[in-house]
Amino acid sequence: MFTGRLLRWLRKFPPSRGPGASRPARIPDAAWNTAFSALPFLSRLSAEEERRLKRLAEGFLSEKEFAGAGGFEITDAICVSIAMQACLPILNLGMAYYDGWIGIVVYPDEFVVPRVTLDESGVIHEYDDIASGEAWEGGPVLVSWKDAKMAGEGYNVVIHEFAHKLDMRDGRIDGIPPLPPDIPAKEWEETLLSAFDEFCAFPRPEFDDDEGYGFDEYAATNLEEFFAVMSEAFFEEAKRLRDEFPALYAIFSRFYRQDPARAAGSAMFRG
Repeated sequence: MFTGRLLRWLRKFPPSRGPGASRPARIPDAAWNTAFSALPFLSRLSAEEERRLKRLAEGFLSEKEFAGAGGFEITDAICVSIAMQACLPILNLGMAYYDGWIGIVVYPDEFVVPRVTLDESGVIHEYDDIASGEAWEGGPVLVSWKDAKMAGEGYNVVIHEFAHKLDMRDGRIDGIPPLPPDIPAKEWEETLLSAFDEFCAFPRPEFDDDEGYGFDEYAATNLEEFFAVMSEAFFEEAKRLRDEFPALYAIFSRFYRQDPARAAGSAMFRG
């Protein structure tokens, strides 16, 4: 829910449509190929899957509005890169999963977000928080372009924030997105919680990216961040996630209807 302060803050950024605002966007092949080749985790897609991703990205650019924060210039290349990464999780789900909001605010680097909290004594606290990405329920997605360009190294701020958007579709953010009929809520909750507990039990002081659960420690924050971080891993480090958390990988595969750990170019899961 937006506070008055957050709404005033957001209004500083006038929106601008992506390419083709009044009709379905058409991404030139050269622009698509340049953006696609910069994201190595997309190389596993078959030619047919890439065509569907491109159509989704074109629809995304037609429906969503981009705004540059602090005078940051939004280019077609930025829009295309963000669109293709945002659409990868919904490749087999469809654009309706991103209904109900239109805004994407892009910063050149990490940014400050005003926060308002209410403590147990009923005292309101206002403070500024530094972030690389943020998703607001019913509102925009905010991303740092510097961080977005790090995609492909096991860290993907775009997929992270759009996983939060999927989580928010039922009006709350708790790591439990609206599930298809073939995934019972109890099974999802038990699988997610078991993997979360296992991840959190790993000795944090000795945490090393080259040993053990070398995923972002931010996943230990809570279940919603665990879902978002592991969604990043699902698409960028699929084989590692499958090997270390096989049950979590399997249920993510059923939810996203994709199997990115398979050999590149083979048939994608379409359960």
